[in-house]
Amino acid sequence: MKKISQKDLENLALHYENKPVQQALRRVLVKNELANLFDKQESKPMNQFRFSHEIKTLPVTNQKSSGRCWIFAGLNVLREIIAKKYDLKDFEFSQNYTAFYDKFEKINYFIESIDDFLTCDQDDRTLQHILKTGIQDGGQWDMFVSLVEKYGVVPKEAMVETASSSNTGFMNRIINIKLRQYAANARHLAEDGLSKEIPSLKQQTLSELYTFLVTNFGVPPKTFDFEYTSKEEYHIKKGLTPLGFYHHEFGDLLKDYVSVIHAPTKDKPYLKTYSVAYLGNVVDGREIKYLNLDIQDLKQLVLTQLKDLEVVWFGSDVSRYGDRVAGIWDDQQFDYEEMLEMSLFMTKEDELDYSSSSMNHAMVITAVNIDEGLPNRWKIENSWGDQNGNKGYYLSSDTWFDRYVYQAVIHSKYLTDEQRKAWETKPIILKPWDPMGSLAK
Repeated sequence: MKKISQKDLENLALHYENKPVQQALRRVLVKNELANLFDKQESKPMNQFRFSHEIKTLPVTNQKSSGRCWIFAGLNVLREIIAKKYDLKDFEFSQNYTAFYDKFEKINYFIESIDDFLTCDQDDRTLQHILKTGIQDGGQWDMFVSLVEKYGVVPKEAMVETASSSNTGFMNRIINIKLRQYAANARHLAEDGLSKEIPSLKQQTLSELYTFLVTNFGVPPKTFDFEYTSKEEYHIKKGLTPLGFYHHEFGDLLKDYVSVIHAPTKDKPYLKTYSVAYLGNVVDGREIKYLNLDIQDLKQLVLTQLKDLEVVWFGSDVSRYGDRVAGIWDDQQFDYEEMLEMSLFMTKEDELDYSSSSMNHAMVITAVNIDEGLPNRWKIENSWGDQNGNKGYYLSSDTWFDRYVYQAVIHSKYLTDEQRKAWETKPIILKPWDPMGSLAK
């Protein structure tokens, strides 16, 4: 390894003196934040909230200080179906209800996973990944399906938000302390030849954390009344159960959706399916499964579904090239490289392989603008409240879509014969830390 010498520092300082743009930028940064200096005025006309193909949808929701975007997005897909059926102008399913069971199932999933690591080395990479990850708010489409198919859904009024459900950070910290304590105690019992005591330890831990969840989230309803106003007339359906309500309103609808991804890395050939080890929430629930496609094939499926007036759940990296106040993601709207006089570009493949990007947020696509036969911008229903963007709706450019959209959920009827055949193959199991194992938050 080569150390930095005094001569190196002198040469670098001299090199800097020959960069007038950086010297001017340094003065600007005395009273201005770096992130606010790169906007390109000429990109603004392309980012108008006007779309040639648009599905009218309900007002946005708000996940607040939680990582439940994937739950919000999934329930937003379902609520459009029920809103259309009953002519509802404003309706939400209870995100708190779904999140309660997600937390409890993830706790059990963690506990059961530790069974595979009772006697391995302490520095086993998979064990350390599980311990460091713990449980969190984030999730995946198939995890959402597992929850709804096991526990059903309820209107928001049946289980309203609490301070803890909307602000989950401290609560998650307590849960993870308890789970890591469980892991340590279970491994100690195994080391001491007392593995027969582990089931009792599991039950005690589950009981304590179930109590903790109820204290924070409230009591999940076993039955509820569905009250709504349709065409200015009041209606009520009494004594419904969450699972019965789901099956009555949606049947087995969610079984027909598949998760397609765009991961252009050498270890993931297209038209192959993939899963991720130790990623899930409901034990024996729906398997995490992806079909990897070229971005143009993924995009065509999204377009086909939108044109059929059906919204699309999708996952992307929202940390890149975004203006949160304006509600716009566009990799052409900021001029980082010219201003900073250094290259920042990486291919999508390299961004995945070298931990520069991954899916971190799930939302719903509700519209697209087609210009001369090609999409140039997309309308997105977010779950960050209605204060930013266009009343909480956001926009992405098509070039941003290509670079930072990683996943879309598509009804299987839109797949081509080749894609459907590929979907039926047994998935290749990826390592737990693979970028396709990232969770939407």
